[in-house]
Amino acid sequence: MGRILAPHGVRGWIKVQPVSETPESLLDYAAWWIRPASESEWRERRRTAARMHSGLVLASLAGVTTREDALLLRGAEVGVPRAALPRPGKNEIYWIDLQGLEVINREGVSLGTIAEVVAHGAHPLLRVAPPAGQSREDRLIPYVTAIVDRVDLDARRIEVDWREDY
Repeated sequence: MGRILAPHGVRGWIKVQPVSETPESLLDYAAWWIRPASESEWRERRRTAARMHSGLVLASLAGVTTREDALLLRGAEVGVPRAALPRPGKNEIYWIDLQGLEVINREGVSLGTIAEVVAHGAHPLLRVAPPAGQSREDRLIPYVTAIVDRVDLDARRIEVDWREDY
């Protein structure tokens, strides 16, 4: 739901860049799960205080009391347990649910699998890793209705209007 950017002040507060549609929703959760950039394991941290400031969340976490403590968290991801999130509405999907889906174009060609959804100014971008055995770089495909024809979570695939040579 966010990424820790930097310390804020000298008392261990952190600046968090929200990556959800409603940035202030991070304020609703008393416990956050933190995954440092260099690790694969998530750890629960109690949020002791937080507020919005210029589109960012400024927060204090239990056990993070100095600027140096906060510096160690720079680049970490911030999440909350899936069970704590509201159910997606009709025609809504959590970005995390797109990760790992196979991307198929209108010609039936596999373009790869979604490695992540990247927040971008105008619209989200799908970062698509190439199929195994291909040496091309990842593709960035806009996640917009003009390009995304269908998302089928049950079949673990997404159909797009995107040529193989793009």
